[in-house]
Formats: sequence, structure tokens, C-alpha cells
Amino acid sequence: MSGIPLDSNGSGEAAGGLPPELLAQLTPETLSALRHEAKTQLARQRLALYRPYTKQRDFHAMGATHRERLLMAGNQLGKTWCGGAEAAFHLTGLYPDWWEGHRFHEPTAGWAAGVTSETTRDTVQRVLLGPPNAFGTGMIPESELVDIVPARGIANAIDYVTVKHRIGGQSRLGFKSYERGREKWQGETLNFLWLDEEAPEDIYDEGLTRLTATSGIMWTTFTPLQGMSEVVRRFYPKPNTAQRGIVQMSISDVDHISPEQRETIVASYKPHEREARAKGIPVLGSGRIFPLAESLITCVPFEIPSHWAVLGGIDFGWDHPTAAVKLAVDRDTDTVYVTAEYCVSEATPVVHAAALRHWGKEMAWAWPHDGLQHDKGSGDTIADLYRDEGLNMLPARATFDDGSHGVEAGLMMMLDRMKTGRLKVFPMLTQWMEEFRLYHRRDGRVVKEHDDLMSATRYALMMLRFASQPSLYASRQALNRDVRGIV
Repeated sequence: MSGIPLDSNGSGEAAGGLPPELLAQLTPETLSALRHEAKTQLARQRLALYRPYTKQRDFHAMGATHRERLLMAGNQLGKTWCGGAEAAFHLTGLYPDWWEGHRFHEPTAGWAAGVTSETTRDTVQRVLLGPPNAFGTGMIPESELVDIVPARGIANAIDYVTVKHRIGGQSRLGFKSYERGREKWQGETLNFLWLDEEAPEDIYDEGLTRLTATSGIMWTTFTPLQGMSEVVRRFYPKPNTAQRGIVQMSISDVDHISPEQRETIVASYKPHEREARAKGIPVLGSGRIFPLAESLITCVPFEIPSHWAVLGGIDFGWDHPTAAVKLAVDRDTDTVYVTAEYCVSEATPVVHAAALRHWGKEMAWAWPHDGLQHDKGSGDTIADLYRDEGLNMLPARATFDDGSHGVEAGLMMMLDRMKTGRLKVFPMLTQWMEEFRLYHRRDGRVVKEHDDLMSATRYALMMLRFASQPSLYASRQALNRDVRGIV
């Protein structure tokens, strides 16, 4: 079985493996009954038959080294199935030979949770137990179920189950929901916690507290439709502590959806939700600054012709990175290509300049207004510090032709170029692409986080009139030296 439910890929439709000559003698009713029985028997072996996709397996393996994990995936790709399989392994101790993740060596106590009691019943509970009329056909094998205790007030909802463990004794799993609030999450000591769908930050933190005494593990599975929430930011674009890990799974990572089906499915989503629902990339909705498909701005990398003009853009930083981009300009088509990126935190101008000089000593650099600030040690401006290190900083800060320097005007210029095919990016610039995906507004204002390469690009585009061919610049410098010598 693949890393999705049995029913999703049509498995279990055979009539018990009977030979064709016997099948021919069966009545349609008998054949239907045999098929139903074969499917039921297979359903009772879901855990043993579970074979994860590569991304799901990577997610399981990450549990051996990370206390908190996030599987951020598109819709209907098997994320809940993956989360449920892991819970069942920890409850039963029936780890398969391929398992590389965390192992518990004794019975466990865990919770599995969803947004509401109803959604927990319809997703998490169904994956683990099966539908209400067929408990034991989910990920927890029927043979291992000891007790199933109903919840009060919600039809067919379960409060908790007890499960036989391989070495003896019993594990216990409770079903929870976010809607009941943080207070309902207090008191228990757990070995593991599975959150299906994104939890509010206070619920997430309270869940972590339940794991403190046991050094337990927590994993979360969801499609990031709430955008760059505080929980998402803990993991994406990079985990903010070593104990956190993230795996992203897109529609191209699963085998149960054909390439033709993928195109149809993606086209059916709202444009601003496509990357979240198909690729597991946080949706930014109408607040996204560049609401474009990546395919519209990326291009196959190529060697830049020597006669093209070039220009660098830099955004100064310390705790947030100092970021830089290199632009190549095709004057004939007025197309700009972002061909290189640099993004490093907590380093001095000496370090940054040493790295950027390799892009070409003769290349001019556009820079922002904070380059006019004075360094506390030397008294020089920040721009002068880079000049002293051999970068050809333009004489003045980045502005448009008319002397203005509005952020919104710069963003609209970038967006216009993207829409008209006049701003292209080499796709191996992974940090640039991450910022492109995440750049958004909140309450109408640009969110000034993870925007360093976007800012560097904007400064360079504002000063594009100063881009020049490297050979012409070198000749001009030589002429200037000759003139000064004569004078």
C-alpha cells in the first residue's frame, strides 16, 4: 500500500485471489460479497501494509533527531494518513523494518487532535480507527484495540482508546480539539502529540508542555492556508531552533495522482491558493505582494553575454542579513535577470565585500538611505566602508530618476516587470525565491521581515540607469586616471 488510504488507490478490489476459472462460476452477488470481504480484510491490515512516499518517510525519520516536526503538504496528498500511521506505530510498538524514526520501548500515552470535535472525528479518528460502523479498519489494527470509550455530546466521537503494546501492557490515546481552548489541554503527561491541521499558538505551546516530563515528541500535519502564522514561522522558511524540523510535500511527490490529474487539480484551485493546496507553500492570499506563479519569472540559467550591462544591489544588515543581488541587463529587450544572490547575517563590511568583489570589481552598486549612517567606530558612512573595501558604490543612495524613493513605487515597478516578462530570475537562487513567495502585506502594510533580497533587488532596479558593461567601465576608469595625470 502507498502512503495514502487503501481506498484511494483502488487496492483491495480483487476477489480474494481466486483463480479465473472459479471466478467464472460465481454469481454476481457472491463475487460482490467476496470482493467486499477481501477489501475488509485488507483494511484491517492498513498499518502492516503502509508504505510511505519518500517525503513521508523522511518525515518519520526526522523524529529520531527532532522533538517538533511539521509536515506541510498540499491537499489530499496523504499528510493525515502519514500522521496517523506514526501514532499507530507508537501506540502498538509494531515498528516496521524500514522505520528510522523515534522509537518508544514501552507503552505510550498520546493525544491526537484536530480543529473541532467534529473534524477530529471525521479525520483523525477515522484514519486511526476507521468509520464508526467499522472500527478496527483504520491504522490501529482491530486485533490491537482493547477498549474504545465514546465521547459525550458528539455523535460517533471517541474520547479515548486503549491499545495493546507489543512488549505487553497498554497504550492510551485521547482525542482532542482546539476549539475547547488551552485550559482543556492542561494536566496530562504525554509521550507524543499529533496535531492535524494548524493549531493556535497557545494550544501549540500547551501541547509542548504536556511533553516536558517525558522528553516526548510532537508532530503537526497541515496545508498552510493560514499563511505566515506564528506557528508556521517557527518552521518556515527555516526552523528557528535545532529541535524543529520541516518536510514539505507537493503534488509532484505522490504517485496516486497522475500528471494529467495534477494539472486539472491545480487549475481548479483559486490562483492565490494554488501553491498552498498543491505545494504546501504558505498562502498569503490577497496580501501577497507578488501574486504570480514562479514559472512566470524563472528562466533556464545561461551565460551572460559580455556586452550586457550589469549592476549590483545591496541591503545593509546585521541581525537581519546583509543581502545582495547581481543584475544583468539586456538593453535590446529591456529585460533584467537576477543572476546571483548573497545573504549573510552578523558579519562586517570587510567580510561582505570580500565575497562580493568576486562578482566583479568594476560593477557598480546601488545602496539604500541607511548607507549614509555613520559607523560608530570609524566615523565613516556605511557606504564608504564598502568603498574602502573595493566595491564600486554609486555616489548617491538609490532613487528614481526624479529623486523619489518610495517603497510602493519600487514594488509596483518590480511587479510590472514580472507581469510583462522583463524581470527574470535564475531558479537556483533559492533564498531569493523563498522571499518572493513570502513577501506580503498585513493590514495593508508591507511586512518588513524576510525581505532583504527583495529590497536589494528593488534598490538595483531603481538605479538601473547606472548599469554598464564591465569593459566600458574599465575603459572609463582608465580614461579618468589619464585625465587626472595630465591635469
